[in-house]
Amino acid sequence: MGSRVSREDFEWVYTDQPHADRRREILAKYPEIKSLMKPDPNLIWIIIMMVLTQLAAFYLVKDLDWKWVIFWAYAFGSCINHSMTLAIHEIAHNSAFGNRRAMWNRWFGMFANLPIGIPYSISFKRYHMDHHRYLGADGVDVDIPTDFEGWFFCTTFRKFIWVILQPLFYAFRPLFINPKPLTYLEVINTVAQVTFDILIYYFFGIKSLVYMLAASLLGLGLHPISGHFIAEHYMFLKGHETYSYYGPLNLLTFNVGYHNEHHDFPNIPGKNLPLVRKIAAEYYDNLPHYNSWIKVLYDFVTDDTISPYSRMKRQQKGEMVLE
Repeated sequence: MGSRVSREDFEWVYTDQPHADRRREILAKYPEIKSLMKPDPNLIWIIIMMVLTQLAAFYLVKDLDWKWVIFWAYAFGSCINHSMTLAIHEIAHNSAFGNRRAMWNRWFGMFANLPIGIPYSISFKRYHMDHHRYLGADGVDVDIPTDFEGWFFCTTFRKFIWVILQPLFYAFRPLFINPKPLTYLEVINTVAQVTFDILIYYFFGIKSLVYMLAASLLGLGLHPISGHFIAEHYMFLKGHETYSYYGPLNLLTFNVGYHNEHHDFPNIPGKNLPLVRKIAAEYYDNLPHYNSWIKVLYDFVTDDTISPYSRMKRQQKGEMVLE
């Protein structure tokens, strides 16, 4: 059992965002990085193939025994669906069609959302832009756990449960930290998703529907890829707020592991983030980073000094422009 932590374990800071300064410095030294700020058309075809792959999986599991439905939901479907949430992350940054066709990205995000089973794409975009503009801002950045999460999930066993339940906390945390009024695009996203779910049930049956939803819940919970949730911003080293991961799972996650690079240049598609590191190597190679998301999960659960409180919080200065 770990030692209890308190709200004071949050690292409070009153400074500006750290990534903006490094971005300005890197661009001044390497202006060629601006050439990487362009859409990735390959993303469109990759996402279409992922959606078709899951549609084929819905058909293949419809007559399996329940134990095999759950097995394949975790062994295969979870990887596809978690990868799809990170494809939606790319779309949220307009990486599919570019900023000039922003609405095309919103519609395409709804399409990518379909095999996940839960309406997600539009709301994620709204909150994720706040995460980039106001990283760690108290009451704004919903990536920061609530006080209850930090207070209750403070032992090895409870942190293990928290990791399993991560998708639920990510889904409901915004309602408590930073609720936003519903938009018409979120209504469309919800109607489209519910209609799709009903069609899956009608044509393929309950097992295909359970496979789809289980793949999302299992893939976003206790799963190797889910290590990125903790690896990105939890302070395993005091004072270091953002960490990159340079392991093989970047191949399945659109290079979301290149997280320092991503926060420095959120308008560069994941495909090009390794080039950012290569060009500006002296800015990244000496930063703390990870090579295993599984080890991140293990260390988070077993290390008594790490908890949901191990995040940097900011008291934001000045007027904020929220999505």
